[in-house]
Amino acid sequence: MAPPTPNAPYLPATILVVDDEDDLLRLVRYNLLKEGFTVLCAEDGKAANQQLQNTVPDLVLLDLMLPDQSGFDICKHIKATPATQHTPVIMLTARSSEDDRVTGFESGAEDYIVKPFSPKELVLRVKALLTRVRQPVPNNPSSPNQPPVTIGPLTLYPSEYRVTVNEAPVQLTHIEFDILNTLAQHPNRVHSREQILAAVWAEEAELVLDRTVDAHMKRLRHKLGPDARDVVETVRGVGYRIAQPASLSSPA
Repeated sequence: MAPPTPNAPYLPATILVVDDEDDLLRLVRYNLLKEGFTVLCAEDGKAANQQLQNTVPDLVLLDLMLPDQSGFDICKHIKATPATQHTPVIMLTARSSEDDRVTGFESGAEDYIVKPFSPKELVLRVKALLTRVRQPVPNNPSSPNQPPVTIGPLTLYPSEYRVTVNEAPVQLTHIEFDILNTLAQHPNRVHSREQILAAVWAEEAELVLDRTVDAHMKRLRHKLGPDARDVVETVRGVGYRIAQPASLSSPA
């Protein structure tokens, strides 16, 4: 196998793997180390939280069912902690129901892999997610030329990957920003879930459930708060759009 390319967009990177199955932990660690990643391991929630206090990883692979704590709760903690709120999380779990996946996304996870999985698929998903979150504007290559967009109290700065509500900063994940920016750059256009998946997840779209969009939209609206959450409108049976196109403007 050829050595990893030094300038690969996903390297260098530190991955925290949290799982109570020793065999799986060793398998995942081996395959990640082989690809050039630095790997930290934890077998339960307590050990995971200790690792997170000592080091901010570039990505977390998180088992859903741990002996002392739910993976959902750990993920929520990661996303609620300023130091790790932008750290992407991939859930690893044997629970494959659609409701479980949606709950995982609502807790803040960026991806969800069902056990058993192939090490090759796992490594590809890790690389794809790291590449996406490390690009300044992952799915909008023309964004350096995009002016700020104001929608009522909300302003997007695509070239800076920044959002404010009433001039106060709002911390969004890359995916949440991409969803909002996709809608804002095409005011008054209804975007189906499939169109949003294609725009934001690109080549990974076929691996992602339609309801994933709904879960991310729920989190996005919550973060926008009562003053701005209504700028995103649900068009029942179709998808989503910016709700106040008349207020769209580019600040002078």
